[in-house]
Amino acid sequence: MPRLDASARGVFIIAATPFTEDGRLDLAATDRLIEFYLEQGVDGMTILGMMGEAPKLTEEEARTFALHVLGRVDARVPVVVGVSAPGFASMRALGSVVMDAGAAGLMVQPPAVSARGDDAVLGYCRMVAETLGEATPWVLQDFPLVASVPMSALLIQRIVAACPNAVMLKHEDWPGLDKLSAVRDAEAEGARRISILTGNGGIFLPFELARGADGAMTGFAYPEMLVEVCRLFARGESEAMLDLFDRYLPLVRYEQQPGLGLAVRKYVLWRRGALACPATRDPAPKLTEASRAELDWLMRRLERSLEHQRKESVA
Repeated sequence: MPRLDASARGVFIIAATPFTEDGRLDLAATDRLIEFYLEQGVDGMTILGMMGEAPKLTEEEARTFALHVLGRVDARVPVVVGVSAPGFASMRALGSVVMDAGAAGLMVQPPAVSARGDDAVLGYCRMVAETLGEATPWVLQDFPLVASVPMSALLIQRIVAACPNAVMLKHEDWPGLDKLSAVRDAEAEGARRISILTGNGGIFLPFELARGADGAMTGFAYPEMLVEVCRLFARGESEAMLDLFDRYLPLVRYEQQPGLGLAVRKYVLWRRGALACPATRDPAPKLTEASRAELDWLMRRLERSLEHQRKESVA
């Protein structure tokens, strides 16, 4: 599998991590989930991200899960592995193992301890680049609403200039459209170009694409919508893109509830048959009966809307 580079585009789905009802890692269910994602036409996959519950896994579980996924995907699409860790030794150890096993690249979110000004964040990223090695491409995750590490467009430009092996930005600031434009404007003036894939459940995806994003790196439970939105945008069909996006927007919005979003996502994936069990690993909020009923309602409405659209296209 070729390694990740700045030309990467499309939808790199953020994969959930399947657990059994009693909280054990479920590798059999992982196979089922991977095939579901691939059937929806994703261009790549990202594992062990925040929504993959990476901080709740032991180092051994993270390694086991990553190697299992890489073996199952078998180079059908590129796989990015999150290696964010409190220390560089753990980052280096996991990164080395998964790159040797065929990962396309690694993803790192600078920790809050580095958020003592731009120079501290830049210094941390230099150490990441050195730790991973110049031959290992990596993704800079920019998720300040969760990580509490603000990164301006100028700081991102400095990081990219200082770290040649940083080839992608996972842009997940909110609001962040003007920041995305500023990164692309800097590139037009001579800064090195990197791939930009966006997160936040896809809630701003049509506008992010218009501002210069290359696609999405997020985990919305209907990945086929993300794929088709990107395809329609690439074909210049902006109105059709927004019409499609609007059909899914109530679910996108519901999934974006802070704290509860992962439980929502896993429930929908379970309802769709992609997960054997919707369990999240503790500590985590649980869906109430009322929340599950609301999600069932939203899914039924979406299914009716899509069926109506299919009938109209045939007529």
